[in-house]
Amino acid sequence: MKVELSNAQVKEMRQICALALLFLLYACSSSKSGMGKESSNLTTQSPDGSLTVQFRIAEDGKQALYTVSKNDTLVLEPSRLGLLLEDADFSQGLLLESVSGVEPVQDTYEILTAKRKKNTYNANRRTYHLTNTAGGKMDVIFQVSNDGVAFRYYFPGSSSELKKVSQELTSFNFGEQAKAWIQPMSDAKSGWAKTNPSYEEYYMKGIAVGTPSPTKAGWVYPALFQTGNNWVLITESAPEGTYSGTRLQQNAPAGEYTIGFPQAVEHLPGGALNPESTLPWYTPWRILAVGSLKTIVESTLGTDLAKPAVAMDMSFIKPGIAAWSWPILKDDSTVYHVQKRFIDFTADMNWEYTLIDAGWDVMIGYDKIKELTDYAATKGVGILLWYNSNGTWNEAPQTPLHLMVTHESRMKEFKRIHDMGVKGVKIDFFGGDGQSVMQYYTDILKDAAANELLVNFHGTTLPRGLQRTYPNLMTVEAIKGFEFITFEQVNANEAPAHDATIPFVRNVFDPMDFTPMSLHVIPGIDRKTTVGHELALTVVFQSGIQHLSETDQGMKHVPDYVKDYLRQVPVVWDDTRFVTGFPGELAVLARRAGDHWYVAGVNGENTEKTVSLDLAFLGQKKGKLITDDNEKGGFRNAAVDLAGNSTQQVTLKPHGGFVMVF
Repeated sequence: MKVELSNAQVKEMRQICALALLFLLYACSSSKSGMGKESSNLTTQSPDGSLTVQFRIAEDGKQALYTVSKNDTLVLEPSRLGLLLEDADFSQGLLLESVSGVEPVQDTYEILTAKRKKNTYNANRRTYHLTNTAGGKMDVIFQVSNDGVAFRYYFPGSSSELKKVSQELTSFNFGEQAKAWIQPMSDAKSGWAKTNPSYEEYYMKGIAVGTPSPTKAGWVYPALFQTGNNWVLITESAPEGTYSGTRLQQNAPAGEYTIGFPQAVEHLPGGALNPESTLPWYTPWRILAVGSLKTIVESTLGTDLAKPAVAMDMSFIKPGIAAWSWPILKDDSTVYHVQKRFIDFTADMNWEYTLIDAGWDVMIGYDKIKELTDYAATKGVGILLWYNSNGTWNEAPQTPLHLMVTHESRMKEFKRIHDMGVKGVKIDFFGGDGQSVMQYYTDILKDAAANELLVNFHGTTLPRGLQRTYPNLMTVEAIKGFEFITFEQVNANEAPAHDATIPFVRNVFDPMDFTPMSLHVIPGIDRKTTVGHELALTVVFQSGIQHLSETDQGMKHVPDYVKDYLRQVPVVWDDTRFVTGFPGELAVLARRAGDHWYVAGVNGENTEKTVSLDLAFLGQKKGKLITDDNEKGGFRNAAVDLAGNSTQQVTLKPHGGFVMVF
């Protein structure tokens, strides 16, 4: 008798069989490792028991494997662990020598450039001590929290000789029914002036897992996956000069994504490309936030797993909003009289900074910059200056050039501008994800901190939590941001869905210098987002310094109540909550600063939507709503009262948005 099964039935049977097989293998592995018949020492659970990581050594090839389950539902199928060094193989032939007990991990920290100022991390840690056939030792350390899983490798011992990793076998194996929201990694030395990779491609949304990347370089972090009712967001912690930045490889056969290293040209001249270090050696954390979309968006794992802040004087670290002439007015605006006008604009809006962009050294000069800095100080405004990171790794011609390349030239330049009263630097056009480039970032941050300068990296890699370790790192681009909308209409057409995707991926863990908000006219471009959508981005997007793209002239066309809102909207947040949404379609977030809550949402689709927002966490509050008027291009405002009803209905225009302040 032939029985036809539905796809759902096949999926369910496959999952049951996989779990049963794993249980049997774990029991066998535990027994053969000389640790008794209990398999509990091969699992690590989250403090609330909802997440479970199971570890085993496969008898076939003795490869280390792991799975992740959420509430007994398999989220990651058997996935590989291991590294291949030039002089040692930890990818196969492994023996489980011993397993640690479960160790509780707790950490508390404060950070000004994230979704939540005060954070507490609680997890359970278990370490698996492995040996290879040559007797070499490697540990795999798992930490499981209520919102996700992190693991890394550790090579014990002591060695002055550099150990070099040639391949990392780590994989993330999803069932073939899963979907992905992932961004292709641009191939190195491609794009304008050979400045790629800069993490500036669009996310492919809801694609089948296993779909090859359109580029050989693979896929960037963070990478978002939906598997059944669960979501997984994958990223890593900052390598800080002891490892390269990594990505997911181009091909993922049957949904198994493997970590890949940078392409051959992604290094500084004479510097390391792939990971190398003396012993002992910890690799960066591999981080997986796991759960609902609410869990993903509210997770702080990207900073929880980052190294604690280095010792520095924190008194100069002041997040804020910056005015910036270049997005709308471009290169011709980098002249003295326009920048003085923008300083006045900044002061009138009660913002903290004015950014003076590329070419200032030629078009304004140091002496006049000093005049502008002094003038800005009388207005309570700080000046930020743009620099080119370049040595020889790309062909970007903008000046100042070559001043960032060595420690000596950086320190000389940083002291000079600090003594002029400059508050921070924006450094652009980096060279990829090789280990030497990663070291370059930390070297710049250390030298900038020594001169009390804030830092914004552009044309760059993902920060991977580096802003916790170096609190003077205010923000990082690593996104196809607003400037691309000003370049081509195709980018303006994509903007609504792009904006509604970013809160679920790129901006979950790390500050993002998208440079949002156009409320009037973009020369030569038909903007597809509404003014309500644009205004909402000031809350939906998080950045330590939020560079807003609207000009003083454009601001003359908006109502006073919008200006008043922009004069007081914060960038340091005490809390962040996910309210509702779906990647690419809708994103509604709530953020708290002090005793004020800001609730904002953007519609990624070209259809009107009425959404019911559960705002019970706010309590019985009164507030105000700013959203789109019925007339194209206009605002309207209204009172909001949650007394007696914690659910608030809001209608979003096609590609529209709103902000509520309580």
